[in-house]
Amino acid sequence: MQVEVNPNEDTEWNDILRKHGVIPEKPQDPEPLIQEALVEAERKAYENRLEDKDLDELDELEDEEDEEFLEQYRKQRLAELSTLQKTSLYNQVYPLQKVDYGREVTEASNNAFVLVHLSSSSSGNVESQRLTELWRQLATKFGDIKFCEIRGNMCIEGYPERNTPTILVYKDGEIRRQLVTLRELKGPRTMIEVSVLISTSIDLERMLLDLGALKESDVRLKKRSDDSDDVRPSKIKQSRVDDDDDDWD
Repeated sequence: MQVEVNPNEDTEWNDILRKHGVIPEKPQDPEPLIQEALVEAERKAYENRLEDKDLDELDELEDEEDEEFLEQYRKQRLAELSTLQKTSLYNQVYPLQKVDYGREVTEASNNAFVLVHLSSSSSGNVESQRLTELWRQLATKFGDIKFCEIRGNMCIEGYPERNTPTILVYKDGEIRRQLVTLRELKGPRTMIEVSVLISTSIDLERMLLDLGALKESDVRLKKRSDDSDDVRPSKIKQSRVDDDDDDWD
């Protein structure tokens, strides 16, 4: 007569069977591992609690945090500012000619992120005009990122006006992101004042954060209020130009 065995039972007989490989080892209880992971996550969160604080915010915590601990983060922030100053090589919008595209964009992207605005040839294209204005603001703010601009039909022969403005993001010689018009941002409202909560700057900064061109702790980013979490733009999905239109050199 065959006796059924519950392999999950803790019995001496089952221990013998497991030892001889007759039944599998009892599954490990996941709860201790989960508890350990939660404790480790809390520990890291506590250790990194000052990671996103700027110099002013660190000064405000003098009565709450250990001075030596605060000083470490002050030195880190000052080092970050020094690095930004050294890497801020561009600080302007570079007008492009197609003949220089390979050097000024593709090759330059081996050293920095390069953003190209394929602009409209029509003075009635409000989105393109607004993006031109925003390009100047962002170029001044983020001097370690190269911002360029060229008319779409001068860059790609026959490039459709309906696809402008187009944003191309390059890094390491490759296109990392394409946005065809501003519909994935906020359309004509993309150009709201920078200080406004849902401004274009936040949208483009979020895109740059997602790409790794900026870090969350970047001291140049405007601080979001606690209420901004509900309205923070989600990651921008990549758009692609129609295959028939993607015919540049």
